[in-house]
Amino acid sequence: MPNLVLTYTLKPGVPREQFEAWVRETDYPAMRGLKRVRAFTTYRAETLLVGEGKPPVDYVELFDIEDMDGFIAQDMPGGTVQRIMGEFFTHVDNPAFIIVSEVT
Repeated sequence: MPNLVLTYTLKPGVPREQFEAWVRETDYPAMRGLKRVRAFTTYRAETLLVGEGKPPVDYVELFDIEDMDGFIAQDMPGGTVQRIMGEFFTHVDNPAFIIVSEVT
């Protein structure tokens, strides 16, 4: 079953604390409230396990979506997702929305 992985960096000048408060107070309740989203978690990229430097992204989001076709056709153009996406894009740069499937 396909799921969604989202990676991105914060825009310059966006404080991490402010963004993470928005995630907890606005993003989580809205996106977790969608019937097709079974689970949704945002992770802060902390450090690299192997190698030097910092991670290439600031955040990774994992969505467990039970009906990807319905999510794309109905939820994505709907008011909730459009409102959240509008707010989201004021905070972030270089988002990559990646549909993934488990290797079985």
